[in-house]
Amino acid sequence: MTVAFFAAQALSAAFAQTPAAAATPKFDAKGIARTETVRRDFDGKREAIQVRVDFAPGASFPKHSHPGVEIAYVLSGTIQYELEGKTITLQAGESLYIPAGAVHSAKNVGPAITAELATYLVEKNKPIVILDK
Repeated sequence: MTVAFFAAQALSAAFAQTPAAAATPKFDAKGIARTETVRRDFDGKREAIQVRVDFAPGASFPKHSHPGVEIAYVLSGTIQYELEGKTITLQAGESLYIPAGAVHSAKNVGPAITAELATYLVEKNKPIVILDK
């Protein structure tokens, strides 16, 4: 067996035991739980951030934008996004590219908890989420 094989096994085991993956989501009053998993400098002006977002059944995140791009990957369940006047419904294993500054919303339209992994490449020192007025 190779070193790469054992490294892959160890990495897989580490991810399976991470608190973010194992913990029960702590929902806010609107039924949303956000767990930041990564925050790293990207190029001096921007940072890469990854956040797991859990939605209780029927919960939605209101219209908002980000100071950079977002790639949303659905981990489980079904999420309905409103983006640029279009309704986009994604199942587990599907993803969506959201351009910088694009106003969008997301809603769990399934019967169980739904989760996405949101990856952002955003300007430093700005809020990640900017609620639409």
